[in-house]
Amino acid sequence: MMNSRLRSLGLLLTRIFRHGSGRLDVLATGLVLWAVSTQGLGAAEPLTGLIRTITAGGVTDVSVTPNVWLFVPKGQPATPFVPAGPFTARWEGSISADLRGDFTFQVLAQGALKVSINGALALEAKDTGPALAIGQSVRLNKGTNSLKVEFTSPAVGESMVRLFWTNREIPLSTLPLAQLSHESTEALRRSAGVHEGRDLFLELRCARCHQTPGSVPELSMDAPEFDGIGSRRQVDWMAAWIRDPQAHRAGTPMPAMLSGEGSAEDAAAIAAYLGSLKGEGPAAVQPGAIETGKGLFEKLHCGACHPAPGTSDLKPHQVSQKEVSAKFTPGALAAFLQKPEQHFRWIRMPNFKLTATEASDLAAYLHSVADPAPAGDPAKADADRVEQGRKRVASIGCLNCHALDGVKNEFTAKPLVQLAPASWKSGCLAETPSTGSKVPRYTLTADQRAALQAFGASDRASLDRATAADFLERHSVHLNCRECHGQFEGFPAWDHLVGKLKPEWATRFIRGEIAVKPRSWAEYRMPAFPAYAQGLGEGLSTLAGLPPVTAPDPAPSDTATLAEAGRKLVGANGGFGCISCHSIGEFGATQVFEAPGINLATSFDRLQPDYFHRWLRAPTTIDPASKMPVYFDEEGRSPLPEILGGDGPKTIQAVWEYLRLKDRMAKPE
Repeated sequence: MMNSRLRSLGLLLTRIFRHGSGRLDVLATGLVLWAVSTQGLGAAEPLTGLIRTITAGGVTDVSVTPNVWLFVPKGQPATPFVPAGPFTARWEGSISADLRGDFTFQVLAQGALKVSINGALALEAKDTGPALAIGQSVRLNKGTNSLKVEFTSPAVGESMVRLFWTNREIPLSTLPLAQLSHESTEALRRSAGVHEGRDLFLELRCARCHQTPGSVPELSMDAPEFDGIGSRRQVDWMAAWIRDPQAHRAGTPMPAMLSGEGSAEDAAAIAAYLGSLKGEGPAAVQPGAIETGKGLFEKLHCGACHPAPGTSDLKPHQVSQKEVSAKFTPGALAAFLQKPEQHFRWIRMPNFKLTATEASDLAAYLHSVADPAPAGDPAKADADRVEQGRKRVASIGCLNCHALDGVKNEFTAKPLVQLAPASWKSGCLAETPSTGSKVPRYTLTADQRAALQAFGASDRASLDRATAADFLERHSVHLNCRECHGQFEGFPAWDHLVGKLKPEWATRFIRGEIAVKPRSWAEYRMPAFPAYAQGLGEGLSTLAGLPPVTAPDPAPSDTATLAEAGRKLVGANGGFGCISCHSIGEFGATQVFEAPGINLATSFDRLQPDYFHRWLRAPTTIDPASKMPVYFDEEGRSPLPEILGGDGPKTIQAVWEYLRLKDRMAKPE
């Protein structure tokens, strides 16, 4: 039990150290714990994942990766930290076995690959094509065994690695994430600092002031737009927020733009000016039902990111809602809940696709548990104060991040190319900015400043290189994906989603474009993250060694025959009885005692073929807690010899061909 907890802690710290948290306070805590873990306390406990070293064009990048997976599209870099072109990759660490036994490793690869276990060659392959290359049987000892994988990419074209293992007890599976581990190294720690610095550079919108060319999507990250903000936010709240953002939300990337004598007056003037920027006010809303809103708050699991009312000790990733009444103008909270991204594209608040009534009810509940708003209407600011605020907005850098029509931005800063590494210890990154300095004041730890300085000392070329896998790994942390996935009943574990979903479907689903819920019975719902959808959807595929566009899956010549066999297999009359739990189109499940399964008519569009075949063959190797029955024996044969002769792979393919029909699936027996 203790080893399991330490291993989980190691995984969390690895993610925090490597990717950042999207919340500066989480990052600070993670870095402190990382330092402790490397100085004796738990230092001998290996960390989950493998160390991956990639070298291209004479540049090396070291990171932690969850598995021996890799997909690099033609012409793209293997990671943002090395140039595009031919590369080598090496995975190192340990793989643990519950019992001593003989295993066989198999691989799909575009490129040349070697796998060694405890120093002995277990597999060597090159350009396998669609067929798996099979290695020789190799003995794994009980406990940890050293694992080393070496890969050389093709000279041109895409690169791919997907490693599997199998033995008499374990059907062909990807390597279990929980059984891969590594020891930290100095090279990994140095590289992690550069990774972390880059993530902070993007998170803090540094490039909005220090302009730089680049293709990383986050270089265009915005902040709440100012046009019409006076109709959405309370003036007094804006003044307090501008004066000291950290006091209202610890870890916010918003810096304090004002300091010293007169800062309170300037903040009030800016708030007065912003309050004068009236736009189309929120539509009139009907009074909401507080109890209904409370139920909705619980059903949507809002508490994963927002603490329950009365909570004084916030978790690092949580954002308090006690100020919503002071923050939002009347009616504005309900409008915000319906479309959070309307005035802030890269906001992390998800869109739950609430109806107007739901938004009103949820807003009523949040207002009922928030601190009361200031009484009375704010006094109208005089013209001189408003003009003072306008000038300050134009001069102190607000418009580098916040959009506002009709006002010229008068703030300038050196472009990134002019910032020598030595200058990354002054200005915004000074431990204590000099008195009278006009630089933004970020609340950074010494470790965060060191990470930014490590990034500043690099060639910074990673800002012009983007990969979907990198985007997914960072923003799945920023968006708190694991706070719901794997935590609540019915939420698939986050790690189980990697390599499961077709990228096109995942992108549309995360963007909120698919109205049909895979789990239609569930009270919770998957919210939309429109700005992040494509990177997340493609990253779920490429991180697992699969292409960002689903590979062609041509139907076999006998697809009609197989599909008919598949119809019999899912039926209750001589089949597996899948329809007991699963609906098929409008034909409902017949014998559901708890939660029903996924509607099978949606499965072909959702699932990667590789995942489906492994899932149907042995679901518990993917999710040990799955309620899905295991139908096939240790040899992989079907228990229904009268259908396709009990041939296991052909049986699974038959079900897949039936699913290919989607909404044209004939009613099963």
